[in-house]
Amino acid sequence: MFEVIILSIVQGVTEFLPISSSAHLVLVSKYFNFNNENFNLDISLHTGSLLAVIFFFRKELLDFVDNRVLFFKIILSSIPLIFFGFLLVRFQLLDYLRSYKIIGWTTIIFGILLYLSDLMQVKKTIIKNFKYSSVIYISLFQVLSLIPGVSRSGIAITAARFLNFSRVDSAKISFLISIPALSAVSLYNLQNLLVEKSSEVSLLNFFGITFSFFFSYLTIKYFLKFLEKFSLFFFAIYRVVLGSIILFYAY
Repeated sequence: MFEVIILSIVQGVTEFLPISSSAHLVLVSKYFNFNNENFNLDISLHTGSLLAVIFFFRKELLDFVDNRVLFFKIILSSIPLIFFGFLLVRFQLLDYLRSYKIIGWTTIIFGILLYLSDLMQVKKTIIKNFKYSSVIYISLFQVLSLIPGVSRSGIAITAARFLNFSRVDSAKISFLISIPALSAVSLYNLQNLLVEKSSEVSLLNFFGITFSFFFSYLTIKYFLKFLEKFSLFFFAIYRVVLGSIILFYAY
């Protein structure tokens, strides 16, 4: 239960903040010596986050269903990420990217990029300016999030800010395009579970989904409120400090 609670908090909070959920999950798992091969728990955590973002944006998603063009853009935005993610898994390259040195450097470098992007002027909104060119631009940036420490949410927000979207709209874009990505992760882990022929379903899985949903929902809600009044400077500083600490121990 301790592992479920800790990883649910880490997944729920870091999945939607620009600080890299994969990096934090790797670091926390290594620190507490958690079992990273627990596909059951992995499915539960990502399912909780997926349900949280769908529930939070349920009204917008219903609008997107009515407007097929916008709905298609959400799907399109995750195709490069899913494609390159498949290649990394297929050729078993993910483990080579999970070193402390890589996580440390990417945490710092993309933290600095996050800060620089946040200096851009606000000129665009999702409703008027989320065009195919913006979708392609952000989706290509999002591929970099396959490297632990980059942060899928962070790189999507960074790309959107460089395109002059507001902080709140940049975060909303990041959240909405996370739906196909989280769905792909959940389906991939489910496939692994079926391959392993494991049918173990327990209260821990239920708690994993519940806790992850709860912390993910709160993070989305209050992060958007935070961005209405404050900049992304705090998260950039956090990343630089965290990355520096990681590199200190790595070297």
